[in-house]
Amino acid sequence: MKVDLNYILEKLEDLVNIPSPSGYTEAAIAYVKKEFEKLGVNVFTTNKGAIYGVIDGEDNDHSVLLTSHVDTLGAMVLDIKSNGRLRLTGVGGFAWGSIEGENALIHTDSGKTYTGTLLPEKASVHIFEEARNGERSESTMEIRLDQDVNTDKETRGLGIEVGDFVSFDPRFKITENGYIKSRHIDDKGCVAIQLGVAKSIIENKEKPKYKTYFYIADYEEIGHGLYHIPDNCIEVIAVDIGTVGGDNTSSEKAVTIFAKDSSTPYDYDLKKTMIKLAKENNIPYKVDIARRYGSDASAALRQGKDVRTACIGPGVDATHHYERTHKDAILASADLVRAYLLDK
Repeated sequence: MKVDLNYILEKLEDLVNIPSPSGYTEAAIAYVKKEFEKLGVNVFTTNKGAIYGVIDGEDNDHSVLLTSHVDTLGAMVLDIKSNGRLRLTGVGGFAWGSIEGENALIHTDSGKTYTGTLLPEKASVHIFEEARNGERSESTMEIRLDQDVNTDKETRGLGIEVGDFVSFDPRFKITENGYIKSRHIDDKGCVAIQLGVAKSIIENKEKPKYKTYFYIADYEEIGHGLYHIPDNCIEVIAVDIGTVGGDNTSSEKAVTIFAKDSSTPYDYDLKKTMIKLAKENNIPYKVDIARRYGSDASAALRQGKDVRTACIGPGVDATHHYERTHKDAILASADLVRAYLLDK
């Protein structure tokens, strides 16, 4: 019995279109909570706003936890300039050039949202010699608001202030040959995978080997996403993106099984188990090492938790930029997560 790929892709598109930079995730969390409840999954909320759905297993004395994160890269208003434009401070680890020219939303504390575009201060090649090769950084980029404002006072008159969150247009598209292009596939693709796996298990009236926690983090991009691990948890599986490009082995058409990230090797036996399950179920996979990447599973180890860890997920090209994966990688990842939970 396979997972419903169309359902996963529908949830992915819905999620990437809900702004949720780290610290501003209430709407996205509420969406996932509602989806779990529709499936009949009991949902709990942490003090810091993350959620986890729970499905009983054959053995409820032990549990496993799947962690994915709904928070994304984004920004905050750092300063309102004298010309009415906005300086930003980044939320999460991205290169400023990766969002140059992107449409943006400014989310004010009053609940009103304004549109704008992120540009270099010296954007036009017709005016500035530096436009082609100038530095792209926090100090040289600005938001041009789609409003008649030319002073800081006029911008503040709209209700925009320092500390307002800024999100960027995901530009979600699926091509005819199955490629998925969007910002924030990291990690909303894997949140959708968790929902799809939960749906499959419930609809097929199956029970995982162990009690299963479907954990949806809200602060992963800034380093403190997984902070609530049940006492009886024996394994933490980060369902997160594989990194495609350079010397990495990950593929946009396969699930990545990480052997190591930038801070630690993952559990050797769990890695072998994932490879065995992929082979037995004819799931396309790649084993990779992440050079500049860490997951919430390795964050659990840094907290001193006595758990075995793994990290698996769809191969994604141009991570933390305008990302791309393929339906095949989404399906392979969902199939491996499902096989892992039901492995008895």
